[in-house]
Amino acid sequence: MKVILLTDVKNVGKKGQVVEVSDSYARNVLIKKKQGLEATGKNMNDLKLQKANDEKVAAQNLADARVLAEQIEKSSIVLKVKVGEGGKLFGSISTKEIAEAVKEQLDLEVDKKKIQITNPIKSTGEMDVPIKLHTKVTARLKVHVESL
Repeated sequence: MKVILLTDVKNVGKKGQVVEVSDSYARNVLIKKKQGLEATGKNMNDLKLQKANDEKVAAQNLADARVLAEQIEKSSIVLKVKVGEGGKLFGSISTKEIAEAVKEQLDLEVDKKKIQITNPIKSTGEMDVPIKLHTKVTARLKVHVESL
């Protein structure tokens, strides 16, 4: 029996695949646990429509990420922090602080988990901070750290 998988099933296939399994396995396991649907004409058509919709949404998300990346690349933010001797900060600047500064100064929503700081920012100056907006889109934000 041909079955459309609704979830990833170990040793059978991935979500959205059409697989050939035994009739009893399909009825007693996959369909009963709502992990699959019988591959009828209507269900196959629904699968095609769902895949087309998913591709359209993915393309829109990529386009939105590219637009946001352009806005971020053109701008910069300024962080004012307490500084000790030699321009060293008390502590370091976190991704949360950068995300809040982007929201305040640029009026853009950026998730703090998408900000990728490789080395902690512990001194004043200008840095480029990568922000991974999409799997294919990474923007570089200029961060100016100044003393109070």
